[in-house]
Amino acid sequence: MQLRDLPSVDELARTVDDPLAVDAARRVIDRAREEIAGGHDPGDLDARLRAELEDARRPRLRRVLNATGVIVHTNLGRAPLAEVAAERVRSAAAGYSNLEYDLDGGVRGSRQDHVSAILRRLTGAEAALVVNNNAAAVLLALAALAEGREVVVSRGELLEIGDGFRIPDVLARSGARLVEVGTTNRTRAADYERAIGPDTALLLRVHQSNFRVVGFAELPPTAELAAVASRHGLPLVDDLGSGALLPLHDEPQVREALAAGADLVCFSGDKLLGGPQAGIVVGRGELVERLRRHPLQRALRADKLTVAALEATLALYLDPERAAREVPVLRMLAEPPETVRARAERLAGLTGGTVEETVARVGGGALPLAELPSFACALEEALAGPLRQGEPPVVGVVRDGMLLLDCRTLADGELDEAAAAVARARG
Repeated sequence: MQLRDLPSVDELARTVDDPLAVDAARRVIDRAREEIAGGHDPGDLDARLRAELEDARRPRLRRVLNATGVIVHTNLGRAPLAEVAAERVRSAAAGYSNLEYDLDGGVRGSRQDHVSAILRRLTGAEAALVVNNNAAAVLLALAALAEGREVVVSRGELLEIGDGFRIPDVLARSGARLVEVGTTNRTRAADYERAIGPDTALLLRVHQSNFRVVGFAELPPTAELAAVASRHGLPLVDDLGSGALLPLHDEPQVREALAAGADLVCFSGDKLLGGPQAGIVVGRGELVERLRRHPLQRALRADKLTVAALEATLALYLDPERAAREVPVLRMLAEPPETVRARAERLAGLTGGTVEETVARVGGGALPLAELPSFACALEEALAGPLRQGEPPVVGVVRDGMLLLDCRTLADGELDEAAAAVARARG
């Protein structure tokens, strides 16, 4: 094809009845000109126009089958919701709700009312507040309690999590001044004690959620640090990061942190809790109230869909056995290896693959040392790209020249979908 053979934009657009046709035709012809100039044939322009229109309407945020073996996969949306939580979101999204309306009194209410009571019950806290993520929770706590004053924190806890997010940067944005104590590997309660002065606003403890210092290392337990804070009339803010409500390996539990003397505890909703993205603050009533009244709180508040999903997820924890069954993160963490192996064998039978023993991870900056025995369906490496680009996309792990589809993060109901995707990818 030569440049003179190209149709006009209007001519190409008239081949389909679509309001986006003109813009799509313009892009198709522009690329065709570039290809002809480079000595390439642009091919069937009508087909390319239809593909362009289909791509324009394809959702960019799509459901993905996670076969990586990373349970709380940040790049894949972290925690999948329990079915009851997903249904509650659908219900809240499909119509109006009493998000900020008191149905009993017929007056304005608070969106916090839907989750504060159940959070108090589950954690033993006096009060609770929910914002849009845990970074926001920490930022709000520091801004409300320590703006213009000093915050004492161990050097070993000045961590960085994903995408360059650093605790010192949050401190700076809150208006608080950082005072570092101890060393990278060893910090004692006495280090905090010596650093406290007239400008000290609070002590900050940050859980090393995405790494561990092993060997010659020391950090004061929460109760010891709380005693230091109490002697000086200061609050202790404990950023737990992931935030567990039930026993999970060596992860500190929210209730335990409060019982040990932390005045405020901040944690995530979409990691080990297994709910939506949210930042949760629980603790002393008068401190939580200061956060609630701070102007920044409105900018960081959670929306109705988050509140709906979080309330439904928390309700499952009222019955720990039910939570273990129905919260996907908890189920995947506790699932016996033989159950995972049976799933891998079934997928291998459906796809002609082989079963490989592997190790799954918690992910999401939680329990970095935990290794979960797992099993994967091993397929030819060449399928990795086509599976990612299919519908639904299937994301696995390429290792030693093979594509591994880890079955700890694939649910029973997803195996047929994954097998069908493999068949399509092979063409």
